[in-house]
Amino acid sequence: MRIRAAILNEQGLPRPYSTSHPFEVTEVELDGPGPGEVLVRVAAAGLCHSDLSAVAGARARILPAVGGHEAAGEVVELGADVTGLAPGDHVAMVFVASCGHCRDCVGGRPNLCPSSWASRSDGTLVTGGRRLHRRDGTPLHHWSGISCFAEYAVVAAASLVRIPAEIALLDAASFGCAVLTGVGAVVNTAAVPVGVSVGIIGLGGVGLSALLGAVVSGANPIIAIDVNEPKLGLARSLGAIHAFDGADPELVAKVAELTGGGLDFVFEMAGAPGTADLGYALLRRGGALVVAALADPSVRLSIPIAAAVSDEKRILGSYMGSSTPQRDIARLAGLYQAGRLPVDRLRSATLSLEQINQGFERLAAGEAVRDVIDFGAS
Repeated sequence: MRIRAAILNEQGLPRPYSTSHPFEVTEVELDGPGPGEVLVRVAAAGLCHSDLSAVAGARARILPAVGGHEAAGEVVELGADVTGLAPGDHVAMVFVASCGHCRDCVGGRPNLCPSSWASRSDGTLVTGGRRLHRRDGTPLHHWSGISCFAEYAVVAAASLVRIPAEIALLDAASFGCAVLTGVGAVVNTAAVPVGVSVGIIGLGGVGLSALLGAVVSGANPIIAIDVNEPKLGLARSLGAIHAFDGADPELVAKVAELTGGGLDFVFEMAGAPGTADLGYALLRRGGALVVAALADPSVRLSIPIAAAVSDEKRILGSYMGSSTPQRDIARLAGLYQAGRLPVDRLRSATLSLEQINQGFERLAAGEAVRDVIDFGAS
């Protein structure tokens, strides 16, 4: 079938992206689903910082590829051997599929399943299939097994989670990445208990999702940190008790005085040079730093070993919110329906596919929380 899609042909083009146009929006051909695959009509797709890092060239991608890994849509057609889904079902897409039988999956850590590593590096679906090509027949690569910057996508059934039809697909688009990663870092990776102090550095879609997770967990106080004042204002309205400029040279001292020695948990969601070091410095003795931002590979965290021993500070990595998607997306959907997880308030703009390059420039400039492409199917 012929569809419109956004293709990344080259990484590292200069900003502004609204001028250099890293994504080419054009018609492509999409083959039908093979065994274990599903054809989905994409309703909405989010623009994520990990996509931005690929656009900027910080993370290598096999190109040319149809971009995007965070989306929601409606099942149109099932390939052979697909069970548990039916045409008309609403689904969220998950960028890490799990095999269900490896050591990590059996051990309750499907987010670490290696089954999708090869497909990501090879630019295929998890099934090994390749369903995209240009109109002249030239093959196109898949992006994280999803490629949702398109009107339709063929994805592996393992990359889909069914969601209630009552949930607006514009909101559900972020369930499989930003919300799963941010909320999951709080409730799964850190298992934040009621009443402890929490700081969040970086208030993009993942950071503000972590803030929502901290609110749901009953953390107190919740401190939001960013260099963008509008985002600090949004954080206050979502439940942050205090909000600080991350560039304030007195920040560590102020937080220590406010909390009586530092924070119990800090979630580093910015991935910028120095932000993990800041997060570590904000901790009280016995506190934990949770790092969930996919920083540039060159970014490092410097830790004084003697102090790490005597203070018993912990550092926890969190990938995809340490989540089990089938379980956790259902929980997120329930919280959303109960009015306790207002992810709709994280949507900073609704764009057309033709505006994708402007959207990535907004993201690079720090103007966006979560811009979402609306394909008109919601």
